[in-house]
Amino acid sequence: MSRIDDTQEFIPVRIAVLTVSDTRSLADDRSGDTLVARIEAAGHHLAARDIVTDDREIIADTLRHWIADPEVDVIVSTGGTGLTGRDVTVEAHRDVYEKEIDAFGTVFTIVSMNKIGTSAVQSRATGGVAGGTYLFALPGSTGACKDAWDEILQYQLDYRHRPCNFVEIFPRLDEKQRRK
Repeated sequence: MSRIDDTQEFIPVRIAVLTVSDTRSLADDRSGDTLVARIEAAGHHLAARDIVTDDREIIADTLRHWIADPEVDVIVSTGGTGLTGRDVTVEAHRDVYEKEIDAFGTVFTIVSMNKIGTSAVQSRATGGVAGGTYLFALPGSTGACKDAWDEILQYQLDYRHRPCNFVEIFPRLDEKQRRK
């Protein structure tokens, strides 16, 4: 359910898109293109975009690089969340998380169940926070990217969404580190 408070001003966030694939390039990255189109249509800024292979260390290093970049607020990856031996995106995300957003995977599963039924059980979509940056790992299908953005992220990344959203707590994500 979307509850947008139109009395509040929209605050664009800077979002990086990472595609994890051994076979895709920017020329044929349909899932990455889907996310970029939705990010820009919503009024947010594309901070960075890259494609990396299904390699846990390379994925984690890319995530760390973007987490350290003050021009990146959110990282959305697509691909590598399944159950096969090459699917290591979730593990790479968890290598860098300070806190996992457990309910993101749960809500994504609920959304997926409504679209693809029990096949939703094969997704390991996840979300977390590190270094004041939100991170989300989505499946590699364009449908899953649409569902995650249209049903979850577009609202949680909109400051006007009520009763709460991810944007309004950005200043508090790294408050523990600032107190040291």
